[in-house]
Amino acid sequence: MLQELGLGPAEEAVYTALLPRPSASAPDLARQTGLERSETIRVLRDMAARGLVAVVSDASGETSAPAGRRDEAESATRYRLTPPSVALAPLLVEQRNALQRAETAFSMLTEQYRSTAVHPAGSVVEVVVGTEQVAHRFHQLEHGAQRELLVFLVGAPIAVPREDTDMAENSALDRGVDFRVVADQDYLDSQDVAQDMRTAIASGLELRLADTLPLKMVVSDRERAMVPLEVAGPCGEPGAIVVHRSGLLTALVHLFEQEWAQARPLYPTDSGVRVQAAAEHRPTEGELEVLALLLAGVSDRRAASQLGVSIRTVERRTRRLMDLAGADSRLQLGWHAARAGWL
Repeated sequence: MLQELGLGPAEEAVYTALLPRPSASAPDLARQTGLERSETIRVLRDMAARGLVAVVSDASGETSAPAGRRDEAESATRYRLTPPSVALAPLLVEQRNALQRAETAFSMLTEQYRSTAVHPAGSVVEVVVGTEQVAHRFHQLEHGAQRELLVFLVGAPIAVPREDTDMAENSALDRGVDFRVVADQDYLDSQDVAQDMRTAIASGLELRLADTLPLKMVVSDRERAMVPLEVAGPCGEPGAIVVHRSGLLTALVHLFEQEWAQARPLYPTDSGVRVQAAAEHRPTEGELEVLALLLAGVSDRRAASQLGVSIRTVERRTRRLMDLAGADSRLQLGWHAARAGWL
Protein backbone atom coordinates (compact mmCIF):
# COMPACT_ATOMS: atom_id res chain seq x y z
CA MET A 1 0.00 0.00 0.00
CA LEU A 2 2.69 2.53 1.06
CA GLN A 3 4.89 1.58 -1.86
CA GLU A 4 2.42 3.54 -4.02
CA LEU A 5 3.57 6.63 -2.09
CA GLY A 6 7.22 5.98 -2.80
CA LEU A 7 8.22 3.89 0.24
CA GLY A 8 10.27 0.75 -0.35
CA PRO A 9 9.29 -2.72 0.95
CA ALA A 10 11.59 -2.47 3.98
CA GLU A 11 10.30 1.00 4.84
CA GLU A 12 6.71 -0.16 4.57
CA ALA A 13 7.44 -3.16 6.81
CA VAL A 14 9.01 -0.94 9.49
CA TYR A 15 6.26 1.68 9.18
CA THR A 16 3.41 -0.81 9.60
CA ALA A 17 5.24 -2.57 12.47
CA LEU A 18 5.59 0.76 14.27
CA LEU A 19 2.00 1.83 13.55
CA PRO A 20 0.27 0.11 16.53
CA ARG A 21 3.07 0.99 18.99
CA PRO A 22 3.61 4.27 20.85
CA SER A 23 7.36 3.79 20.25
CA ALA A 24 9.85 1.03 19.52
CA SER A 25 13.57 0.43 19.15
CA ALA A 26 15.42 -0.96 16.17
CA PRO A 27 15.85 -4.43 17.78
CA ASP A 28 12.09 -4.57 18.51
CA LEU A 29 11.23 -3.72 14.92
CA ALA A 30 13.88 -6.07 13.51
CA ARG A 31 12.36 -8.98 15.41
CA GLN A 32 8.85 -8.11 14.23
CA THR A 33 9.70 -7.50 10.57
CA GLY A 34 12.38 -10.16 10.12
CA LEU A 35 14.87 -7.58 8.84
CA GLU A 36 18.49 -7.51 9.92
CA ARG A 37 19.17 -5.14 12.82
CA SER A 38 21.62 -3.07 10.77
CA GLU A 39 19.08 -2.81 7.93
CA THR A 40 16.37 -1.74 10.37
CA ILE A 41 18.65 0.97 11.82
CA ARG A 42 19.45 2.21 8.31
CA VAL A 43 15.74 2.32 7.39
CA LEU A 44 14.86 4.18 10.58
CA ARG A 45 17.58 6.75 9.96
CA ASP A 46 16.31 7.34 6.44
CA MET A 47 12.70 7.58 7.60
CA ALA A 48 13.70 10.04 10.33
CA ALA A 49 15.49 12.18 7.74
CA ARG A 50 12.31 12.20 5.62
CA GLY A 51 10.13 13.11 8.60
CA LEU A 52 8.22 9.83 8.67
CA VAL A 53 9.40 8.93 12.18
CA ALA A 54 10.68 10.95 15.12
CA VAL A 55 13.24 10.04 17.75
CA VAL A 56 11.66 9.67 21.18
CA SER A 57 14.81 9.02 23.22
CA ASP A 58 18.26 9.36 21.67
CA ALA A 59 21.00 7.42 23.46
CA SER A 60 23.40 7.52 20.54
CA GLY A 61 26.02 9.46 22.46
CA GLU A 62 28.89 11.30 20.82
CA THR A 63 29.87 10.46 17.29
CA SER A 64 33.46 9.99 18.47
CA ALA A 65 32.46 7.03 20.64
CA PRO A 66 33.84 3.59 19.69
CA ALA A 67 31.87 1.82 16.95
CA GLY A 68 30.67 -0.94 19.27
CA ARG A 69 29.34 1.56 21.77
CA ARG A 70 27.63 3.57 19.00
CA ASP A 71 25.88 0.44 17.70
CA GLU A 72 24.73 -0.38 21.24
CA ALA A 73 23.47 3.17 21.75
CA GLU A 74 21.69 3.21 18.38
CA SER A 75 19.96 -0.03 19.31
CA ALA A 76 18.62 1.65 22.43
CA THR A 77 17.20 4.64 20.53
CA ARG A 78 13.42 4.58 20.37
CA TYR A 79 11.29 5.92 17.54
CA ARG A 80 7.65 6.84 17.06
CA LEU A 81 5.63 7.57 13.96
CA THR A 82 5.00 11.09 12.82
CA PRO A 83 1.19 11.45 12.34
CA PRO A 84 0.36 10.12 8.85
CA SER A 85 -1.67 13.23 8.07
CA VAL A 86 1.54 15.22 8.50
CA ALA A 87 4.14 12.82 7.12
CA LEU A 88 2.31 11.07 4.28
CA ALA A 89 0.14 13.90 2.96
CA PRO A 90 3.06 15.55 1.09
CA LEU A 91 3.92 12.22 -0.54
CA LEU A 92 0.31 11.81 -1.66
CA VAL A 93 0.24 15.33 -3.08
CA GLU A 94 3.46 14.66 -4.98
CA GLN A 95 2.06 11.44 -6.44
CA ARG A 96 -1.09 13.28 -7.55
CA ASN A 97 0.98 16.04 -9.10
CA ALA A 98 3.15 13.47 -10.88
CA LEU A 99 0.05 11.76 -12.26
CA GLN A 100 -1.35 15.08 -13.47
CA ARG A 101 1.95 15.88 -15.16
CA ALA A 102 1.95 12.47 -16.82
CA GLU A 103 -1.65 12.91 -18.01
CA THR A 104 -0.84 16.35 -19.39
CA ALA A 105 2.20 15.00 -21.23
CA PHE A 106 0.12 12.09 -22.58
CA SER A 107 -2.58 14.46 -23.86
CA MET A 108 -0.02 16.76 -25.48
CA LEU A 109 1.77 13.89 -27.20
CA THR A 110 -1.51 12.37 -28.38
CA GLU A 111 -2.75 15.65 -29.82
CA GLN A 112 0.62 16.33 -31.45
CA TYR A 113 0.58 12.89 -33.03
CA ARG A 114 -2.96 13.37 -34.33
CA SER A 115 -2.19 16.78 -35.80
CA THR A 116 1.15 15.97 -37.44
CA ALA A 117 1.16 12.25 -38.20
CA VAL A 118 0.94 11.17 -41.82
CA HIS A 119 -0.59 7.73 -42.03
CA PRO A 120 1.11 5.50 -44.57
CA ALA A 121 -0.42 2.07 -45.02
CA GLY A 122 1.92 0.49 -42.46
CA SER A 123 0.74 2.81 -39.67
CA VAL A 124 -2.98 2.42 -40.40
CA VAL A 125 -2.98 -1.37 -40.08
CA GLU A 126 -0.70 -3.17 -37.64
CA VAL A 127 -0.33 -6.96 -37.88
CA VAL A 128 0.12 -8.80 -34.59
CA VAL A 129 1.08 -12.49 -34.52
CA GLY A 130 1.38 -14.82 -31.53
CA THR A 131 -0.86 -15.65 -28.58
CA GLU A 132 0.96 -13.39 -26.10
CA GLN A 133 1.18 -10.48 -28.53
CA VAL A 134 -2.50 -10.70 -29.49
CA ALA A 135 -3.58 -10.95 -25.85
CA HIS A 136 -1.35 -7.98 -24.94
CA ARG A 137 -2.81 -5.74 -27.65
CA PHE A 138 -6.35 -6.82 -26.72
CA HIS A 139 -5.80 -5.80 -23.09
CA GLN A 140 -4.26 -2.51 -24.23
CA LEU A 141 -7.40 -1.70 -26.18
CA GLU A 142 -9.89 -2.64 -23.45
CA HIS A 143 -7.96 -1.25 -20.48
CA GLY A 144 -7.10 1.92 -22.42
CA ALA A 145 -10.72 2.73 -23.30
CA GLN A 146 -11.97 5.86 -21.55
CA ARG A 147 -15.32 6.46 -23.26
CA GLU A 148 -16.62 3.57 -25.33
CA LEU A 149 -16.08 -0.07 -26.28
CA LEU A 150 -17.87 -1.69 -29.22
CA VAL A 151 -17.56 -5.47 -29.48
CA PHE A 152 -18.61 -8.27 -31.81
CA LEU A 153 -18.57 -11.68 -30.09
CA VAL A 154 -18.27 -14.62 -32.47
CA GLY A 155 -17.10 -18.17 -31.77
CA ALA A 156 -14.85 -19.44 -29.01
CA PRO A 157 -11.94 -17.35 -27.67
CA ILE A 158 -8.57 -18.19 -29.22
CA ALA A 159 -5.79 -15.97 -27.88
CA VAL A 160 -7.55 -14.42 -24.85
CA PRO A 161 -9.21 -16.78 -22.31
CA ARG A 162 -12.81 -15.94 -21.48
CA GLU A 163 -12.01 -15.28 -17.81
CA ASP A 164 -9.46 -12.64 -18.89
CA THR A 165 -12.09 -11.08 -21.15
CA ASP A 166 -14.54 -10.99 -18.23
CA MET A 167 -11.95 -9.19 -16.07
CA ALA A 168 -11.36 -6.61 -18.81
CA GLU A 169 -15.12 -6.09 -19.13
CA ASN A 170 -15.50 -5.55 -15.39
CA SER A 171 -12.62 -3.08 -15.36
CA ALA A 172 -14.16 -1.06 -18.20
CA LEU A 173 -17.62 -1.03 -16.59
CA ASP A 174 -16.10 0.08 -13.27
CA ARG A 175 -14.52 3.04 -15.10
CA GLY A 176 -17.90 4.05 -16.51
CA VAL A 177 -17.06 3.11 -20.11
CA ASP A 178 -20.06 2.86 -22.45
CA PHE A 179 -19.86 -0.87 -23.30
CA ARG A 180 -22.00 -2.26 -26.15
CA VAL A 181 -21.80 -5.84 -27.38
CA VAL A 182 -23.43 -7.66 -30.29
CA ALA A 183 -23.11 -11.42 -29.87
CA ASP A 184 -23.57 -14.15 -32.43
CA GLN A 185 -26.55 -16.30 -31.42
CA ASP A 186 -24.36 -19.40 -31.01
CA TYR A 187 -21.98 -17.58 -28.64
CA LEU A 188 -24.35 -17.98 -25.69
CA ASP A 189 -24.86 -21.72 -26.02
CA SER A 190 -22.83 -22.35 -22.85
CA GLN A 191 -24.76 -21.88 -19.61
CA ASP A 192 -21.66 -20.35 -17.97
CA VAL A 193 -21.31 -17.77 -20.75
CA ALA A 194 -25.00 -16.86 -20.52
CA GLN A 195 -24.72 -16.40 -16.73
CA ASP A 196 -21.60 -14.23 -17.10
CA MET A 197 -23.44 -12.08 -19.62
CA ARG A 198 -26.41 -11.63 -17.28
CA THR A 199 -23.99 -10.51 -14.56
CA ALA A 200 -22.28 -8.07 -16.92
CA ILE A 201 -25.64 -6.66 -18.02
CA ALA A 202 -26.53 -6.04 -14.39
CA SER A 203 -23.27 -4.03 -14.14
CA GLY A 204 -24.16 -1.85 -17.13
CA LEU A 205 -23.12 -3.76 -20.26
CA GLU A 206 -25.57 -3.49 -23.18
CA LEU A 207 -26.00 -6.74 -25.10
CA ARG A 208 -27.86 -7.57 -28.29
CA LEU A 209 -28.09 -10.77 -30.27
CA ALA A 210 -27.62 -11.28 -34.02
CA ASP A 211 -28.28 -14.35 -36.15
CA THR A 212 -24.81 -14.07 -37.69
CA LEU A 213 -21.93 -11.62 -37.55
CA PRO A 214 -19.31 -11.06 -40.28
CA LEU A 215 -16.31 -10.98 -37.94
CA LYS A 216 -15.02 -10.79 -34.38
CA MET A 217 -13.98 -7.28 -33.36
CA VAL A 218 -13.34 -4.79 -30.55
CA VAL A 219 -13.30 -1.01 -31.10
CA SER A 220 -11.82 1.23 -28.40
CA ASP A 221 -12.96 4.88 -28.19
CA ARG A 222 -13.39 4.88 -32.00
CA GLU A 223 -9.62 5.42 -32.09
CA ARG A 224 -8.46 1.90 -32.86
CA ALA A 225 -9.93 -1.54 -33.50
CA MET A 226 -8.72 -5.13 -33.35
CA VAL A 227 -9.88 -7.87 -35.71
CA PRO A 228 -8.57 -11.47 -35.46
CA LEU A 229 -7.04 -13.00 -38.57
CA GLU A 230 -8.38 -16.30 -39.82
CA VAL A 231 -4.98 -17.11 -41.29
CA ALA A 232 -2.57 -18.05 -38.50
CA GLY A 233 1.10 -17.11 -38.37
CA PRO A 234 3.91 -19.17 -39.91
CA CYS A 235 4.06 -21.39 -36.81
CA GLY A 236 0.32 -21.87 -36.57
CA GLU A 237 -0.08 -19.10 -34.02
CA PRO A 238 -3.15 -16.84 -33.89
CA GLY A 239 -2.92 -13.39 -35.41
CA ALA A 240 -4.87 -10.14 -35.54
CA ILE A 241 -4.81 -6.73 -37.17
CA VAL A 242 -4.99 -3.49 -35.20
CA VAL A 243 -6.63 -0.70 -37.19
CA HIS A 244 -5.79 2.91 -36.29
CA ARG A 245 -7.75 6.06 -37.14
CA SER A 246 -8.54 5.91 -40.84
CA GLY A 247 -11.34 5.39 -43.30
CA LEU A 248 -11.10 1.67 -42.57
CA LEU A 249 -11.74 2.26 -38.86
CA THR A 250 -14.70 4.50 -39.72
CA ALA A 251 -16.12 1.67 -41.83
CA LEU A 252 -15.74 -0.80 -38.95
CA VAL A 253 -17.58 1.55 -36.59
CA HIS A 254 -20.32 2.00 -39.18
CA LEU A 255 -20.60 -1.78 -39.53
CA PHE A 256 -21.02 -2.12 -35.77
CA GLU A 257 -23.77 0.53 -35.66
CA GLN A 258 -25.61 -1.22 -38.49
CA GLU A 259 -25.49 -4.59 -36.75
CA TRP A 260 -26.43 -2.98 -33.42
CA ALA A 261 -29.52 -1.37 -34.94
CA GLN A 262 -30.68 -4.69 -36.41
CA ALA A 263 -29.80 -6.90 -33.43
CA ARG A 264 -32.30 -7.89 -30.74
CA PRO A 265 -31.98 -7.14 -27.01
CA LEU A 266 -31.43 -10.40 -25.17
CA TYR A 267 -32.55 -9.87 -21.58
CA PRO A 268 -35.45 -7.79 -20.26
CA THR A 269 -34.74 -4.41 -18.67
CA ASP A 270 -36.77 -1.92 -16.70
CA SER A 271 -37.72 0.70 -19.28
CA GLY A 272 -40.17 2.63 -17.13
CA VAL A 273 -43.10 1.96 -19.49
CA ARG A 274 -44.39 -1.30 -18.09
CA VAL A 275 -48.12 -1.43 -17.69
CA GLN A 276 -49.21 -1.62 -14.07
CA ALA A 277 -51.18 -4.79 -13.36
CA ALA A 278 -51.96 -7.14 -10.56
CA ALA A 279 -49.06 -9.41 -9.68
CA GLU A 280 -50.95 -12.55 -10.63
CA HIS A 281 -51.53 -11.15 -14.13
CA ARG A 282 -47.89 -10.36 -14.80
CA PRO A 283 -45.06 -12.68 -15.86
CA THR A 284 -42.53 -13.76 -13.26
CA GLU A 285 -38.84 -12.97 -13.65
CA GLY A 286 -38.18 -16.51 -14.89
CA GLU A 287 -40.97 -16.21 -17.46
CA LEU A 288 -39.60 -12.87 -18.67
CA GLU A 289 -36.18 -14.49 -19.18
CA VAL A 290 -37.82 -17.17 -21.34
CA LEU A 291 -39.81 -14.52 -23.22
CA ALA A 292 -36.69 -12.49 -24.01
CA LEU A 293 -34.88 -15.53 -25.39
CA LEU A 294 -37.89 -16.62 -27.46
CA LEU A 295 -38.27 -13.16 -28.99
CA ALA A 296 -34.55 -13.20 -29.78
CA GLY A 297 -35.16 -16.28 -31.91
CA VAL A 298 -33.60 -18.79 -29.50
CA SER A 299 -35.05 -22.31 -29.64
CA ASP A 300 -36.67 -23.93 -26.58
CA ARG A 301 -33.75 -26.34 -26.23
CA ARG A 302 -31.15 -23.60 -26.41
CA ALA A 303 -33.15 -21.40 -24.01
CA ALA A 304 -33.28 -24.27 -21.52
CA SER A 305 -29.52 -24.72 -21.80
CA GLN A 306 -28.78 -21.04 -21.29
CA LEU A 307 -31.13 -20.72 -18.30
CA GLY A 308 -30.08 -24.00 -16.74
CA VAL A 309 -33.61 -25.44 -16.68
CA SER A 310 -35.40 -28.30 -18.43
CA ILE A 311 -37.18 -27.98 -21.76
CA ARG A 312 -40.44 -28.76 -19.97
CA THR A 313 -39.88 -25.75 -17.72
CA VAL A 314 -39.35 -23.53 -20.77
CA GLU A 315 -42.50 -24.94 -22.38
CA ARG A 316 -44.50 -24.47 -19.17
CA ARG A 317 -43.38 -20.86 -18.81
CA THR A 318 -44.15 -20.22 -22.47
CA ARG A 319 -47.63 -21.67 -22.05
CA ARG A 320 -48.35 -19.43 -19.07
CA LEU A 321 -47.06 -16.39 -20.98
CA MET A 322 -49.46 -17.18 -23.83
CA ASP A 323 -52.32 -17.63 -21.35
CA LEU A 324 -51.55 -14.26 -19.73
CA ALA A 325 -51.44 -12.62 -23.14
CA GLY A 326 -54.49 -14.47 -24.50
CA ALA A 327 -52.32 -15.41 -27.47
CA ASP A 328 -52.73 -18.39 -29.78
CA SER A 329 -49.24 -18.11 -31.28
CA ARG A 330 -45.80 -16.90 -30.32
CA LEU A 331 -46.17 -14.10 -32.85
CA GLN A 332 -49.23 -12.84 -30.98
CA LEU A 333 -47.34 -13.30 -27.71
CA GLY A 334 -44.57 -11.03 -28.97
CA TRP A 335 -47.07 -8.39 -30.09
CA HIS A 336 -48.85 -8.44 -26.71
CA ALA A 337 -45.57 -8.37 -24.76
CA ALA A 338 -44.52 -5.21 -26.60
CA ARG A 339 -47.94 -3.58 -26.13
CA ALA A 340 -48.12 -4.47 -22.44
CA GLY A 341 -44.59 -3.28 -21.76
CA TRP A 342 -43.33 -6.64 -20.53
CA LEU A 343 -39.94 -6.01 -22.13
